[in-house]
Amino acid sequence: MLRTRYACRTFGAALLGRLSYGMVSLSLVLAIKEATNSYAVAGTVMALFGLTSVLLSPVRAGLVDRYGPRRALAPMAAVYALLLTGLAFATSWPGTSGILLGVLAVSAGACTPPLGPVMRTVWSDLVPDRRLLQRAYSLDAVAEELLFVTGPLLVGLLLHVAAPSVGLAVSAVLVLTGSLALISSPAVRSWVGHKKASAGLAPSEQLVSGVQSASLRRRPMQGGPGLRQAIAVSAAVGMCLGAFDLLVIAFADEHDDPGVVAWVLAALSGGSAIGGLVYGAVPWRVSSRLRLAFLAVALGLTLAATGLSPHPYVLIGWAALGGLFVAPAITTAYLIADECANPAARTKAGAWVNTAFNAGSAGATAATGLLVGRLPLPVCFALAAAPAVLSAATALHRAHWPAAVTAAAREGTDL
Repeated sequence: MLRTRYACRTFGAALLGRLSYGMVSLSLVLAIKEATNSYAVAGTVMALFGLTSVLLSPVRAGLVDRYGPRRALAPMAAVYALLLTGLAFATSWPGTSGILLGVLAVSAGACTPPLGPVMRTVWSDLVPDRRLLQRAYSLDAVAEELLFVTGPLLVGLLLHVAAPSVGLAVSAVLVLTGSLALISSPAVRSWVGHKKASAGLAPSEQLVSGVQSASLRRRPMQGGPGLRQAIAVSAAVGMCLGAFDLLVIAFADEHDDPGVVAWVLAALSGGSAIGGLVYGAVPWRVSSRLRLAFLAVALGLTLAATGLSPHPYVLIGWAALGGLFVAPAITTAYLIADECANPAARTKAGAWVNTAFNAGSAGATAATGLLVGRLPLPVCFALAAAPAVLSAATALHRAHWPAAVTAAAREGTDL
């Protein structure tokens, strides 16, 4: 798959830019804490940055679909990098106003370039064969997870030689360099925005294209049951993982072994990487919707069983087992979204899947914080697993829909 023309160059550029996302969160929290000497301000500003970035992701992806990466992605990356640089400068001075930092962080979050959704759309153009596309998405998911492990480690190394604000400056350089390298790839230069592409059509074709675009803007979830299923399962997986992180900390406190947290999360990431690579290499004959249902059930049941662990070492084993289903589930959700989305909105469809995952993770973390201490841990683990199992039931209910329905969704037909 990597021998595909322009694949390595394009994928490498996207990963370089996305490494910024693995560094920016920790750098931002540490830099604001140092500048304001307040964890409350740091947490509030970080929450505002994260919420703005996540919730506006489909909007930014829609701009890329409409105008193409060269006209939409480049300005986003430039403004985002400039705002990160402004945050780096502002946090380098003690006593900086928390309101100023909040305004800069919200503005930066609103401009975050959707490099992941763009790369997945490029993959679907580079690799039209569905089996190879499955491998491409699996590799993409594994690489992205490893970036979010590597990013904080790089921030830790930077702290030995520089202030936390330097991490923000490095993040700005990475995202700008990666974005510009991505849009300069021949694989991306051939991508034209939907609006520009419509200009070359006959008047009747322009009318049809305009009607479809207007319908898509009115109904952003258009794409049929397949797209809704992918979004629902992605949100459920995010909820499971968001709750799991907090429950692991509570488990470690209950067993008076705080050091086990790092090993559990490492086992989860390692299992996810292995599961993603193996999943991408297998030529599945079962439909993607049934696979997604199975993966969601497997993840949910494993998470529920994790709460019954009598010892931290057992918890590590269950975490590694559960991780085997994480990357495959996300990969399958992205594949289904690409299959079901309107051709003029594939990037936006992928962004909805990503947004659902992040929103589910954040919401579940907050909800779990209210439950821990009020309910036994095994019950908390079981409740955290419930969304994945329920989302799988929805996937199974929709799995029998004929291919004609999906085709109708791709053409923009009302369902």
